Amino acid sequence: MLLFCSNINMKIVFGLAGEIASGKGTTAQYIIDKYHGGSHRFSTMLRDVAKRMHLDESRENLQKISTIFRQNFHDDILSEVIANDVKDDSHEAIAIDGVRRLADIAYLTKLPEFKLVYIDADINNRYKRITKRGENTDDVKKTLEEFKEDHEREAELQIRDFKNHADYVVDNNGSFENLYKQIDKIIEKEKNASV
Repeated sequence: MLLFCSNINMKIVFGLAGEIASGKGTTAQYIIDKYHGGSHRFSTMLRDVAKRMHLDESRENLQKISTIFRQNFHDDILSEVIANDVKDDSHEAIAIDGVRRLADIAYLTKLPEFKLVYIDADINNRYKRITKRGENTDDVKKTLEEFKEDHEREAELQIRDFKNHADYVVDNNGSFENLYKQIDKIIEKEKNASV
């Protein structure tokens, strides 16, 4: 199923924000699968550096690498990289996973097709998800207390405020089907607005 008619030459770019394990990756994968969309992650470039330096891909290491780049170049360097990647992406629907700071959208908000989507989920649901998926090497054995401590790290502090700046807020405390219905409604609304 294609998202748009082939004679319409436009994109919808969704910046997905939300606290750890809120469902950003699940939402991005849904956009890829159902709408033949593209996806970009802020963490991909950080993981690339960690791999090249033979560092453990832990949340702590990725946050350190992010801080090094931002402090030694400019605060919105990661946003600049993602924005350039999105410009070169030919997909009509694009998900950007891992928006964490206002600086992360500095370049993205200059794209006329950009929409910020906040994925909201309570801490207990997110804790269950993070220990089950084990995306980072230090997630599988994490206790609930350690998970709560992660929320006080520098990279997580601005995320909660995104809910107040979002074009859309999605409640992801229910089923996958409920999440997908909300995403479908957003895409349909944006599709109709662009015609």
